[in-house]
Amino acid sequence: MGEERELVVDLVIIIMAAAGGGLLASALRLPTVLGYLVAGLIVENYVPGLEIDVSRLQDIAELGVALLLFTLGVKFSVRKLADISRVAVLGGGLQILMTIGLGLLVGLALGLDVRASLVLGYAVALSSTMVVLKLLEERGEMDAVHARVALGILLVQDLAVVLMVILIGSTAGQTGLSLALEIGFALGKAFLLLAGTYLLSTWIVPWFLVRVARTGSRELFLLAVLSIALGLAGGSFALGLSIAFGAFLAGLVVSESEYSHQTLAEVVPLRDVFATIFFVAMGMLIEPDVLIDEPGRVAAITATVVIGKLLLIWVIVAAFGFRWRTALFVGLGLAQMGEFSFVLSQTALDEGVVSADVHSAILMSALLSILLTPILGFAPRLIPRLSRLAFLDRLLSEPEPTVEGPSEELRRHAVVCGHGSIGRELVRVLKNRGFPFIVVELDPYRTNELKKANIPWIYGDATNDSVLEACRVRDARIIAVTLSEPVAAEAVVRRAKEMNPGVDIIVRGEGSQERIALMKAGAEEVVHPELEAGLEFVRHTLQRFGVDSTQTRLLLNRRRRDFYGP
Repeated sequence: MGEERELVVDLVIIIMAAAGGGLLASALRLPTVLGYLVAGLIVENYVPGLEIDVSRLQDIAELGVALLLFTLGVKFSVRKLADISRVAVLGGGLQILMTIGLGLLVGLALGLDVRASLVLGYAVALSSTMVVLKLLEERGEMDAVHARVALGILLVQDLAVVLMVILIGSTAGQTGLSLALEIGFALGKAFLLLAGTYLLSTWIVPWFLVRVARTGSRELFLLAVLSIALGLAGGSFALGLSIAFGAFLAGLVVSESEYSHQTLAEVVPLRDVFATIFFVAMGMLIEPDVLIDEPGRVAAITATVVIGKLLLIWVIVAAFGFRWRTALFVGLGLAQMGEFSFVLSQTALDEGVVSADVHSAILMSALLSILLTPILGFAPRLIPRLSRLAFLDRLLSEPEPTVEGPSEELRRHAVVCGHGSIGRELVRVLKNRGFPFIVVELDPYRTNELKKANIPWIYGDATNDSVLEACRVRDARIIAVTLSEPVAAEAVVRRAKEMNPGVDIIVRGEGSQERIALMKAGAEEVVHPELEAGLEFVRHTLQRFGVDSTQTRLLLNRRRRDFYGP
């Protein structure tokens, strides 16, 4: 009971520290990830009287890594990754090998032995999926070409972690044939996991998600999605592979289903909580005294990551036919060490491959490189100015290629939230007239109707930002909110207006108070279904009594003005 209570207290402290660090970073217009890392460093080293078990927190934080890779897999389906597979696999592999070589040279120059220098190369070769993904999301660049290339390379790096862990273990004793057999065995297990994932995505997961969605329970849907994500992550771990590898495969499975957008809506908040714990735990592992004891070593490692790695990735990506500016953006995004660099360094310390002071230097360099990432992130804004220089004009001023995809066709379109009786009538007219539109629907039975009628649709909760982004609300002409729940309708209006202040919104509302709230939220017009139905009864009845159609129209317009306002 005592240990459980201590864990709860530790979590409370960590979450409070994360909130404070995140608020400070946000006030300074820095990524909140940096605030979490610094919060962990301060809690561990500069708050007297606190004794937090970091190892237990790391176990919990592993869920953050798994959920992050899962959502990454959901967002980047196999079809989206197909066009950058060559640069991701071959370019990513080449980047890893060349960066390991660079780290090896730097380690030897710093006086480390070959084994410790190789570990340094492994750590430097990896970038932070969590940091890069957070920055891309905050800047709204997830669909950009450089973002897709960077994330493809990151996936190859995450897969390489398995091999790196084996190689670190081999330096502690295994050589020759035994090492080759262990590597081959690991690759065989990875192939086995891939085969199982293919069967799941083809036969089991689609059938399973349809039946869970039909229950109408959001809790069951979330539990089902987490079962898929953590189940495959656990299976990967049981096979001796990376948890991240299995979680990413689970995301790819869900990405091919029609429930991917709602999956993101449900999982992302949970992912962010566990990811926050992960970053605070990583910050707690950093020893700040290493800056005083080993300043030259830390500076050399940090420069290798930020400068050497950036230049290598820039050249490698450009060599695969991408524009130099795109390649530069990829290099700027990946010029840091990653979360798995912490894992590899800790493994090497446990195996006796690196000393404690080298381990501390690697962790501090990782933190510094991550701290520099948002500063490098501002570099793309300077590109237009740099391109004015004659010798850089051809190199940097080329326009970005357009990212092709189904969503690119939606421009100046209508977004219909809900395909009930009201939404169905609107959709019928839009389709017959040939106007561009897309429907957001959470009811799986209605989505089946939409699919059979060949109507563009997205399964998801329209109150969620990720679902609205998928509908390209920023480019929409009009949004029709036909939802019957007043709280949900108001939430959709507010979030849509935040994304696109100029969009025209018509919304279903009940009662005068609700109408006022919806108008304040940003709706241009509020329609009261019961009032409109009542007015139709009035029109029909007056016609039967012989009242002139003009008088009837004036009466109805007066009533609408009295109810809705001028």
